[in-house]
Amino acid sequence: MDNIEAIYARLKENETITKKFYSVESKILSILNFKDFLEGLLTSIRDTFHVPYVWITLIKHTEVEELMNTMSVSDALKEKTNLIDRDYFIRLIDNDVTPLLANQDLKPFYKLLPPNQKYLIKSIAIAPISLDGEIIGSLNQGDISPDRYSPRIDTSLLEQLAVKVSLCLSNVTAHEKLKYFAYHDPLTELLNRRVMEKILNREFIRSKRYQKVLSVVFMDIDDFKIINDSYGHDVGDDVLKYLAKSLIGGTRDTDVVARFAGDEFVIILPETDPEKAALLIHRIQENLKTKPYTKGKLTLTISISSGIASTFESTIENPDALLKAADNRLYDSKKIKKTSAT
Repeated sequence: MDNIEAIYARLKENETITKKFYSVESKILSILNFKDFLEGLLTSIRDTFHVPYVWITLIKHTEVEELMNTMSVSDALKEKTNLIDRDYFIRLIDNDVTPLLANQDLKPFYKLLPPNQKYLIKSIAIAPISLDGEIIGSLNQGDISPDRYSPRIDTSLLEQLAVKVSLCLSNVTAHEKLKYFAYHDPLTELLNRRVMEKILNREFIRSKRYQKVLSVVFMDIDDFKIINDSYGHDVGDDVLKYLAKSLIGGTRDTDVVARFAGDEFVIILPETDPEKAALLIHRIQENLKTKPYTKGKLTLTISISSGIASTFESTIENPDALLKAADNRLYDSKKIKKTSAT
């Protein structure tokens, strides 16, 4: 009789746990926003199962980490996320997607813990998660009780949750990538022309309303066709990405850098007069000289030509005229360079 009651009690407990897992799954299945997905997942597990420590470990240099780097995530999410080297993580889980439970010799698992956080853990559950078949990290739970995640406990429900999380993560990642590249150039990951034109229109209106100068720089890469023809389009693409990083590194957070088309780029500089804009371009040019593009044995010193226009010019009455003036001055600059070279 006692055995029957014990079995019945166990069945009821399993039923309760199953309902809790279903509750967590229901809350995350419809979320397509990356930040909300991770925050919702961690919060749901913590609140539903009353787990004191729930966090995500991500392998470095995966698509998910790169995606996180492109968006602003909350401090709370950062505190519950940790990055780890692939080789160490794969060795730790023995390259297996089956959840791992441990309550002894926990020191090897400390590298999974978020940095600068105090986790008083006596047992841990590690559920590997995947993206398109590749292990990219784990969903982790920790407790101060050594019995909470004892290795003898069945992990089938936790494994099912990890599978659902992996599927949701794939959907969320695909959705976020589509949204990201609606605003960004796929090659350089700078803002694209359509978004740049909207920002330019907004900044132009603000400049006129508050009588603050706005400058625009239109630029391109000198002899870019020769680079493509001589070294191939792969090198040409690399050079475009190299310049994009140089432009981002040489500008302020308030400046806007965009790829216009081909090897043409635009920088929008709020509250910046033409003289300061020229100094900025000079610094970028000097940086390109001191840090040339390299690939294997190939070294190329990249130079740019540019044209600058500002809203303080009386002939400029709208954003299109501002951009056109900068473009015309770029053309004049290239003509002068060609004349000087002959």
